[in-house]
Amino acid sequence: LIMNQRVCALLATGSWIASSFHATVLAGLTFMLPYCRSNVIDYFLCDIFPVVKLACADTHILETVAFTNIGLVPLTCFLLILASYVRIVYAVLKMNSAHAWRKAASTCASHLAVVTLFFGPCALIYTQPHLSQVLGPPVQIFGNVVTPMLNPAIYALRNKDVKSALRKLRGSQTSGN
Repeated sequence: LIMNQRVCALLATGSWIASSFHATVLAGLTFMLPYCRSNVIDYFLCDIFPVVKLACADTHILETVAFTNIGLVPLTCFLLILASYVRIVYAVLKMNSAHAWRKAASTCASHLAVVTLFFGPCALIYTQPHLSQVLGPPVQIFGNVVTPMLNPAIYALRNKDVKSALRKLRGSQTSGN
């Protein structure tokens, strides 16, 4: 009810400005560090923590900023999503229509799948540092490549035309065998 073009533009602009500011601070702090070890990072993607390990100085400020970026910001987003789902569940429980329940469950299921695919790899990598040596590359490939590829499929499966086409395709495959 509150979403309109102005609110959408403000949210997009606010997200862009906040993330740009935070990334600029993180990059600035990273570039100011003296590095005296090898310039080879044994990691699939260039993440902040493998780069920090190469530094020869105190990295507490950079690690604190990185923790904010990797820990507090996603946790805040997750808590906001969780709070919105509590409100959704409360609203759905007040409904008497089975059709409304199914529609709400369908919408929530696809969104929860995307949220899980996004937060799952992040939580696995950054809360289990001892696993990140082994699981880091495959989990990050999954989070950065597979998840964005699955988003259109997850949301498209809610479309009636896509569902109809899949039923037709499935029917022609079973009758052709």
